[in-house]
Amino acid sequence: MLNRRSFLLRTSLTAVAAACAGRAWPAILSPSTDVEHDLEAVTGDGKAITLARATVKELGDRLRGNLLLAGVPAYEQARRVLNAQMDKHPALIVQPRGASDVSNAVQFARASNLLLAVKCGGHSPSGKSTCDRGMLIDMSLMRGVSVDPHARVARVGGGSLLGDLDKETAAHGLVTTAGTVSHTGVGGLTLGGGFGRLARRFGLALDNVRAVEIVTANGDIVRADAHENADLYWGVRGGGGNFGVVTAFEFALHPMQRQVIGGTLLFPLNQAKSVLSFYSDYEGTAADEVSLDAAFVSNAGPAAVSGVVLELCYSGAPAGAEKTLRAIRSAGTPVRDNIAAIDYVALQRSGDFDDRRAIGLYTKTGFVKKISPQLIDAMIAGLEEHPERQTLLGFQQAGAAIARVPATATAFPHRDIHATAVLNAVWPSTADPAPHIKWLRQFWAGIAPHTYGFYTNDAIEESQRQLDENYLGNYPRLVKLKNRYDPTNLFRLNANVRPTA
Repeated sequence: MLNRRSFLLRTSLTAVAAACAGRAWPAILSPSTDVEHDLEAVTGDGKAITLARATVKELGDRLRGNLLLAGVPAYEQARRVLNAQMDKHPALIVQPRGASDVSNAVQFARASNLLLAVKCGGHSPSGKSTCDRGMLIDMSLMRGVSVDPHARVARVGGGSLLGDLDKETAAHGLVTTAGTVSHTGVGGLTLGGGFGRLARRFGLALDNVRAVEIVTANGDIVRADAHENADLYWGVRGGGGNFGVVTAFEFALHPMQRQVIGGTLLFPLNQAKSVLSFYSDYEGTAADEVSLDAAFVSNAGPAAVSGVVLELCYSGAPAGAEKTLRAIRSAGTPVRDNIAAIDYVALQRSGDFDDRRAIGLYTKTGFVKKISPQLIDAMIAGLEEHPERQTLLGFQQAGAAIARVPATATAFPHRDIHATAVLNAVWPSTADPAPHIKWLRQFWAGIAPHTYGFYTNDAIEESQRQLDENYLGNYPRLVKLKNRYDPTNLFRLNANVRPTA
């Protein structure tokens, strides 16, 4: 599964690893509640403010978790996010141990209209899970998954990672849709959509959410499901973090065997047009149990791997595997074929990379209703290899169960897409990002006319108008919810729905 970063990051990270050598990210253990002075901070709209020492200390005293301030190692670790270009320094960091801690932090932030960021896995490519001179709520101490195998429900702490969810549910012979890198945060992935290897079979991650516990902008801790606070339940499934901090999820689970068929076929670049033409014909007719992605990869470093990749997860009955594999292997003549039976949890972790958080990163996405010959030609014409940049451009398959949910059933409206077009690139954090970003923008300019909307979880530089329009017909309802639950726009570091109240 081309998870927006996984293939290029796992196939060749030689250059990046060299730049990152010697760094480590140990567990965050040391709280700092010794507030020695007032803190300089900013409001959500950028106005400078001063947080009085006494009020900050009072916040720390109310927490079961940690209050971290600049100058201690735990602060340095907690402020980091995946995209090293986002080197930001919050005025204070709260690491809650429960919903009451989150409530205290949110009330503190709201009292001063303090700029507020929320971090789970820290994978936001635009750095929205951190901030300069505001408050960062780091959810890393709120990890945990409990499974009720009889009810087929997983209860998941708001700071949990996808690997936590996969490991605990699979132990009971159950699954739900998650992403494809195990150290991604459950919260960010799910609230914005949640594509994954099982999405075509069981729906997006957000389609499997049965309830949330959420702390709203006034500090209330509420449950939202189909019967209680149903409007909020609708909005968080696709509306991202616009309405509060989700401190717990309940996911529906599905029986599935642990062993699946997964892996990749790598074709030389001179077969690019024929392989992608095959893919454009096949993806719309594939069974629900088939998740097949396609991409160009161009990797830097001595272990470089360049070519066209088809990446498969077949989760259906063994009897159907041979037919599926025969069809996919007819795409061309691969130079590498590692498709084989594999444990599902192991496949889910196969896209992981050494999370050293010292890379430059650029991401663009666009939804595709048809993979046309013109789109394929634009991709081939624009691809360019670079000695220090690793680039991926391809498609993450959609359709099937994703498309069978009405566009208005959740806040996520893009149900008629066939795939998500994805452009990713990484380079060592020590490199100058400017030439890489310039080239990537030019490359994407040739792709964008063939796309319709984008995945908000990967939004980096879209305008407010583009964000608004991306919610399609669900936007007016989202504005009404924002006016009700967050009229001051405290939760703005997201694909923001601006209040009009």
